[in-house]
Amino acid sequence: MAKVVDRWHLSRPPADAEPCNEHQAAGRLLARSADHGKGKRWQVRYRDPAGEQRKENFAKKAAADARAAKVQSELDAGTFVDRETRQQNLRTFAEEWRTTATHRERTETNVERALRLHVYPILGHRPPATIKRSDVRAWVKDRSKVLEPISLRTPWNALQAVMAAAVADGLCTSNPCHGVDIPEVRTNEVVPLDPVVVKALMAAASPRYRALVRLAAATGLRGGELFGLEDDRHIDLDAMTVEVEQQMVGPDKGVPYIGEPKTDKSYRTVPLSESAAAAVRAHREEFPPAEVEIEDRTDPRNPTWRKARLLFVSEAGGAIRRGSWSKVWARHVQRTNKALAASGSPLRVPDDATLHDLRHFYASVLIKHGASVKKVQRRLGHAKPSITLDLYVHLWEDDEDETAELIDKILC
Repeated sequence: MAKVVDRWHLSRPPADAEPCNEHQAAGRLLARSADHGKGKRWQVRYRDPAGEQRKENFAKKAAADARAAKVQSELDAGTFVDRETRQQNLRTFAEEWRTTATHRERTETNVERALRLHVYPILGHRPPATIKRSDVRAWVKDRSKVLEPISLRTPWNALQAVMAAAVADGLCTSNPCHGVDIPEVRTNEVVPLDPVVVKALMAAASPRYRALVRLAAATGLRGGELFGLEDDRHIDLDAMTVEVEQQMVGPDKGVPYIGEPKTDKSYRTVPLSESAAAAVRAHREEFPPAEVEIEDRTDPRNPTWRKARLLFVSEAGGAIRRGSWSKVWARHVQRTNKALAASGSPLRVPDDATLHDLRHFYASVLIKHGASVKKVQRRLGHAKPSITLDLYVHLWEDDEDETAELIDKILC
């Protein structure tokens, strides 16, 4: 129960209490307390939801009464937030939120970086309740000058999440990010590699990585999923399948480790073609899978070090790192383009092509041969069918003339 107390006077004065000649209450003389004349006279006392007693002092009784009524209302409604917490700045609150929120490890790193570099320098000193929609619009405008629309997404999502948490914790009444638009991400349509180029990429690959390149084109696995394949555990040549249940994660700093797949939908089993299975057999003979001591974080609550019998390893015999792979790929593309030029082909591997383009190639082959959106989503391990459609909808499009013909067949 929130109540207002007169700090300067005793509520139950003893007989020998010193009377106060300055103040009266309902026509009666008050007795001075030891705090008479010290600090603010009126004190609001209450116990917070945790049972801890709190005190707030006010100079005017009307202000104390108003505060007591507000506190009692919030306590009754279960929305009470102490003043100290309500007045903390966004950075302090966001750091508490970030360190207690459940994120995948890579996501946690990206969120920390986005907040530190793009949110805190501009809004970090402000209490969440003082941040208005106009402040968020100004922040978006400022960050749009230094970040591409796609790069703005991570700090924007982090800011939205922090403000939503602030609303949930009662630090502010509404999320100022609501109703604010950010620059639209415009992506070029995926242009799949020509089959001639894909065949050239497989032929020009160095022996150690030839099977890896073929598997990328024949299964659509992501690079990390390929690097994380364990021989007997994930490759079944009797069933002609490859199982995806982990990926090799290469952080910007530190050593690679085995982690969970990108999303829950990334756990999947993909069929192997005869040529892909043959490539795996040949790879096993020439480069027997090696046991690598590596940290396994597929269970975030119980990370362990273990020996993994990786199908593909680097020249040094360790897990393949993203940085070293980019150099391998660059040399690989050079060899491929030289081979294409020598053969008289006008085709070339695009300068910005990556191993991921073989994943797009795999998707395009499925679509060309009638695979549904749902099937392509499952094979690629996309979290939602909408992601598949956003990337490849143009590959499903039919000629307008053909569509018109179909309508006429029904209506005429």
